[in-house]
Amino acid sequence: MKILGLLRHAKSDWDDTSQRDFDRGLNARGRRGAQVIGAHIRDHGVTWDRLIASPAVRVKQTLDAALPDVTPVFDQRLYLASFDTIAETIEAHAGSGAEEAQALLICGHNPGLQDVLLELVAPGKENDLFREAVVKFPTATYAVLECDIDHWADLKRYCAKLVHFARPRDLDPALGPEG
Repeated sequence: MKILGLLRHAKSDWDDTSQRDFDRGLNARGRRGAQVIGAHIRDHGVTWDRLIASPAVRVKQTLDAALPDVTPVFDQRLYLASFDTIAETIEAHAGSGAEEAQALLICGHNPGLQDVLLELVAPGKENDLFREAVVKFPTATYAVLECDIDHWADLKRYCAKLVHFARPRDLDPALGPEG
């Protein structure tokens, strides 16, 4: 059994439209959401062996606010990555033998992270958490999957069950949808 965590970057700042997408940072709401979800991740109880992240500015700022004591491995392939690219990146950084990670946390972007969840959760293992995640995987969302595999190289479609799903708005109603 392997544990895969997914953390979407927090809400980004769209005020400067001349900025490249890669260089956009977080807005104030995003910084607050990152702090709230970071506290939740630390309290949730999973010990992450490795954190692999997109090097985009909004991801780096999310991690600085959420998990300042964790040193991520940045991989350019995770910037706006598809399911297949995320799976390849996981395998590339998971290690092998005695050094193989048991629990990996990925921090990146949508739609890729939501696609990972949709591709990995087996139809017979869909639950209420999964149904929430299908509707929307908002910014700063944190999800945990139990993958029924012995090695990360075996990661494939329908090998997982979603066991945890938390959005900033679940933890602080003030971070709910803007309206």
